[in-house]
Amino acid sequence: MLPPLADRVRPQNLDGFVGQDHLVGPDHVLRRIIEGDEPASMIFWGPPGVGKTTLANIMANETKAAFFAISAVTAGLADVRKIMEQARVNSKGLGKRTILFIDEIHRFNKAQQDALLHSVEDGTLTLIGATTENPSFEVIAPLLSRCRVYKLEPLREDEIRSIVDHALATDEMLRKQSLEISNEAKDALIRLSGGDGRIALNALDLCGRLTPLKGGKRYITPDVIQEAMQKRTLIYDKQGDAHYDTISAFIKSMRGSDPDAAVYWLARMLEAGEDPLFIARRIVILASEDVGNADPNALVVANAAFQAVHAVGMPEARIILSQATTYLASAPKSNAAYVAINEAMNDVKQLSPEPVPLHLRNAPTGLMQEMGYARGYKYAHDYEGGFIEHEFLPPGLKDRIYYRPREIGAEKKIKERLEKWWSRRRERKNRGKI
Repeated sequence: MLPPLADRVRPQNLDGFVGQDHLVGPDHVLRRIIEGDEPASMIFWGPPGVGKTTLANIMANETKAAFFAISAVTAGLADVRKIMEQARVNSKGLGKRTILFIDEIHRFNKAQQDALLHSVEDGTLTLIGATTENPSFEVIAPLLSRCRVYKLEPLREDEIRSIVDHALATDEMLRKQSLEISNEAKDALIRLSGGDGRIALNALDLCGRLTPLKGGKRYITPDVIQEAMQKRTLIYDKQGDAHYDTISAFIKSMRGSDPDAAVYWLARMLEAGEDPLFIARRIVILASEDVGNADPNALVVANAAFQAVHAVGMPEARIILSQATTYLASAPKSNAAYVAINEAMNDVKQLSPEPVPLHLRNAPTGLMQEMGYARGYKYAHDYEGGFIEHEFLPPGLKDRIYYRPREIGAEKKIKERLEKWWSRRRERKNRGKI
């Protein structure tokens, strides 16, 4: 059976490797490790199709060590133990290093990862792991501490173009198919690959098999590319980094008052199949955390959007989410309420709890009244402007201010009102009336 195109054109040395210049460029860390034949235990972390397995294969070709490769999807503890035993023989009997490459290492459970620790620690085995998941969460801490982590990035469009051009020029099967690919079709292939070289190559391979011969040529058009790929590939795992990175970009765009960026990240999430209610809940949180009293209607809009998304569902929910997103992104911003509750909760945790002042307590019984409960309390509505210069905090927190409204949106008027009240309270305190 013919291997996939991505495997047929996989580079065997660094000269043919494309991408990850921050790691394999001249005088960069992985190039020095590979060319110096000084392998150390490491983990390649990055999205699919960016060169993790290829780098491991290049290391296998360039190193003088014995090289074993397994996939955590199909291999078990018994396979690992066999390789570790061979590594001990290589180390003690032959004086030879052993490298074990584990693809999808995050699929190994704790016990399987634990089994590697001793051999990695004493140098019997050099481990190279590849993972699409954040190793901080998916690789056990003791193993992670024994490995260097290298982050691989999605391939740029010019890098994928280079990979595609190389395949068209060198792969015998593609050359036999007499492919004629237009510039527009190549652009579509590169654009739709989503930074994944493997997807680009395998889609190109499929195009060659889908396209009939016409005049001795197979003409690859943008329509053929679209049919082969069906849909743009979005790197988005609802439990993985792309999920958290994208929602972070969405929230920060709204917080930063950029409705265009916010609605773009919203579209990315919806197109990738994100739960619209998850997005709606984050919008509700942002309405209080980042807009707050600068625009009190923001919370009303966000909550109404959540209810409407729940009632309507996709695809129409996208319109509701877009309305709420653009409203909140365009609203004035204040995190004063967020800061206030955090500071107050910090005081509650750090300071000894003081009793509630007597004048603030209820006095439903005669005994409580005799003990001074509610004595001296003044009903605010009985006074001009509905304001009374009482002290409402415990004595140990006297004069503490948690809520500091900003001069933005509706909070500007709130600040003016509070400053007037603060001034009146300070004057009364100075006169010894509080």
